[in-house]
Parts: sequence; structure tokens; C-alpha cells
Amino acid sequence: MEISQSRDIIRLEDIVKKYYIGTENELEVLHGVSLSVRQGEFAGIVGESGSGKSTLMNVIGLLDRPTSGRYYIQDVDVSGMRDDDLSAIRNHQIGFVFQTYNLIARTTALDNVAMPMLYAGVPLRERRERAQELLEMVGMADRMSHDPSELSGGQKQRVAIARAMANRPAIILADEPTGALDSQTSRTVMDIFHRLHEEQGSTILMITHSQILSEECSRILMLEDGRITGERRGQHAR
Repeated sequence: MEISQSRDIIRLEDIVKKYYIGTENELEVLHGVSLSVRQGEFAGIVGESGSGKSTLMNVIGLLDRPTSGRYYIQDVDVSGMRDDDLSAIRNHQIGFVFQTYNLIARTTALDNVAMPMLYAGVPLRERRERAQELLEMVGMADRMSHDPSELSGGQKQRVAIARAMANRPAIILADEPTGALDSQTSRTVMDIFHRLHEEQGSTILMITHSQILSEECSRILMLEDGRITGERRGQHAR
């Protein structure tokens, strides 16, 4: 059955995030942010340093709670959920790709990719088979037994992308995914994202400071001083 491309996977409504609430140092970082990402979309959020990107990424990734506003994932309001419930949603519905890779040291690429499936209760044989398939998909079949210290930056990021796909998440959240890579390696990583988007229909939200990198997306949202100030189509818009 074909899934409608107009369905919202994530929807934020008037999200406010404050720190040091009730003190003289109270700071509001996000000022009523509203946005949505649709099923099968490759969307980007672009903003300079200090624009609130990291705070917004933490809210979207359920790593932090908004001070006010509503956040829906697949039409479920997660704004007031308990930490245990948020953790389960994070593990099953969101695949993370970070600038710093966040791979587990002294653990093989295969086991790094399989780890989210372990927490999801997937049987050993099934998670190892899927981890192998995902590493083959990102061109890392010959590095499955290597740990992160034996991999280049680009290889680590490819493992991280495979790991992000492990539990077939509703959305892949990529935070500056090429920020630590050279231009040639960045191109390889972005080509993998495009293949996931175009061939597998993956929904991807990329957060970046780079205007050039944001053009890789189909739709680009501009974040300035904690507010969405506009939107435009990227070079890969259909």
C-alpha cells in the first residue's frame, strides 16, 4: 500500500524553550517555532551559530523537552509523555546521525549498527542479519569487524547512517552530518542520504549551518534567533 506523501511525520506547534526559568538569567532560545516534515520528505533546517539549531534538534529528537507548545510524531502528542515513553519512541521512531558519529568505542561496526535493535528486543540472528544488510547498503561490507578507531571519518559516518536505519525509523534526524568531513567524503555521505530518500522513501530532516549543504534538501526552513523566518525549495525539490 502506498503511503500518502502529505502525511506529517513530525509537527511542532508554537514550541518555546527557556532555560534558567524563574531566575534573573532566564533565557528563551526558541520563540514559538512551528514546522512540519512530511512522509518521504528530505527537509533541511539551516541557521547560523546561535540561531537555536542545537536546541531545536534536541527538542525534535526528544533529547530535551519544550517549555511550552505541542510536538506530534505521527499524530501522537509527545509533549507531556514520561521519560520512559519518550525513550521508547526515540529508539523506534528516530534515527540519529551526528556530526561526531557517536559510535561505541572498542565495538565493531556490526555491533554498533545492531545496538539499537538490541534495545528494541530484536532477536540476535535477526539483528545481525539486518546490520550486515545495512552495512552493505552503505558500502561498509568489508569493514564490519573493524571498531571505530580503525575507521576514517567518512567510514564512521557511513556506519552511523546504517545504525540510524536499524529500527526502520519514521524519520532520520541528521545534525551537521558532514561537518567533520572533507568535501569528497561529504559528497559520498550525501549521496547515501539521497539514495535512502529516493530509493527507499526515507524521511530525512537535516540540520546545518551551511547554505550550500542545505541546497541538497527538497525544502529548506530558515532559522534565525530562535524563529523560523522563511522557507524555500532546494535544488533537489521535486
